[in-house]
Amino acid sequence: MNTTSPTRCTAWRLLKAHSRAPRRVPRGAVFVARGPGVALDYSRQRVDAKALVLLARLATERGLPEWRAALLAGRKINTSENRAVWHTALRAGDQAPAEVSRALNKMIVLSSRIRAGKKYKRIVNIGTGGSDLGPRLLADAFGDGQLDVRFAANADEVELDRALEGAKPASTLLVAVSKTFTTYETLWNLKRARAMGFRTFYAVTANLKEARKYRPAEILPMWDWVGGRFSVWSAAGFSAMCAIGPRAFQSFLQGGRDIDRHFRDKPLEQNIPVLMGLLGVWNTNFLGAGAHAVVPYATRLRLLPAYLQQLEMESNGKSVDRAGRAIGYATAPVLFGAEGTPSQHSFHQLLHEGTAKVAVDFIDCALNPALSANAAAQAEALARGGRGSGTLRLQRLDARNLGRLVALYEHKVFTQGVVWNINSFDQPGVELGKKLAQRILKGGK
Repeated sequence: MNTTSPTRCTAWRLLKAHSRAPRRVPRGAVFVARGPGVALDYSRQRVDAKALVLLARLATERGLPEWRAALLAGRKINTSENRAVWHTALRAGDQAPAEVSRALNKMIVLSSRIRAGKKYKRIVNIGTGGSDLGPRLLADAFGDGQLDVRFAANADEVELDRALEGAKPASTLLVAVSKTFTTYETLWNLKRARAMGFRTFYAVTANLKEARKYRPAEILPMWDWVGGRFSVWSAAGFSAMCAIGPRAFQSFLQGGRDIDRHFRDKPLEQNIPVLMGLLGVWNTNFLGAGAHAVVPYATRLRLLPAYLQQLEMESNGKSVDRAGRAIGYATAPVLFGAEGTPSQHSFHQLLHEGTAKVAVDFIDCALNPALSANAAAQAEALARGGRGSGTLRLQRLDARNLGRLVALYEHKVFTQGVVWNINSFDQPGVELGKKLAQRILKGGK
């Protein structure tokens, strides 16, 4: 497995030289990659055929095919923590490990019983980070209103108070999600809710022993080979399953599985997540874009930018490579975004004429002609000003295509991690912050 610096690759040096040539959006170029339910139009990126050839060569020199095979096989590529990385197993269908199938079947039974019964009227998901952002996105996008599903992630009491407002303890189920079951914010909110009389809860965790101390009504398992920001596919998504129903949740899993197969089987130059990753490298490392905007033209995807902030910046926001060497090149850009068309009246002026270099992903969900026209117009206006963007076009917006969209970005992040020679599956800075906060709370410095 290649763990050398990318700057030592011949393709990196050739890309550096090529990027110094005058650059503009190639008018009339047709660059489109197609996958299941989605197409990537990158004809408005500031990239030409030569750069694309060199980017594919860079991926090969970095050993992306070998790293990809290791990821999909669940090998221990999270070397700093000596853990496997196997979130793709969570959506593998008939090929999933037996323990994953058992957990999914238990989720389906429990959520079906809750949705069909009259005992619980409200579900409150208590978790933070990956235990909140993914399930919250899915529930917000496709919750059918059969249950009132709310979320509490913040240690600020206001969020939990709002999540419990008007609820009755006898008809409220708490779902506490923490892989370690030691996460401060999660335990803080769980203890506070129980002190307020809301005592019935399910635990979702990999630390069964610790969770049992709190006497949950049910425990749904997680595993140490699933990183938090990749866990929405697991029992961490139980509250989302309650919100959207088991059938829609399984459709979400199917969408992720569709993209796993596309990522595994398609040649690099036709592979949508690989192209997304390589174009991101091109924009970040060779064209100097230090920020990345994601603009979905759908209210159902309004929480997608927040979800992607964790996925991309926690995964690839690193300044030390796999060998422990300080990095002398850019890694993850700052990610921000909001739903279009409201974002057009917020930050698009900066995209069009600001001094900052920002790469942009537009997501067109084919919801209505006005939304699609606005997405196309923004991309075209940027191109006329010499600023590039890419557009992801979904055939429709449903749970399966949301699964496809999330998996695309997961594999994009992985591709970039391989190119940059970083471990995309640990978060040492975050862990240090947690330890320091606990020390300060206990009166230390």
